[in-house]
Amino acid sequence: MRGGMGNMQGMMKKMQKMQKEMAQAQEELNATEFTGTANNDLVTATFTGDKKLQKISIKEEIVDPDDVEMIEDLVLLAVNDALDKVDAATESKLGKYTKGLPGM
Repeated sequence: MRGGMGNMQGMMKKMQKMQKEMAQAQEELNATEFTGTANNDLVTATFTGDKKLQKISIKEEIVDPDDVEMIEDLVLLAVNDALDKVDAATESKLGKYTKGLPGM
């Protein structure tokens, strides 16, 4: 019976270490900025790893008051591009911890 308790304690230590590593990886990810672009950087959107919008940039040359829809479309493309980059980095950095866990 004694070996079972030692094994459980070892497993708990491993889990605590993994939790600490995951928290550190999440902090690093949250501090990282991801910039999405549309149409050769005419519109850019920058997010942090925790998906907080930091900045949107729209180049003057595309501003046409008669075609606001085009700007809206480019903003959507840039925002979605940045969020895709956040998701890819999150999977890359944290996926090793969550693979095989239920609900992850």
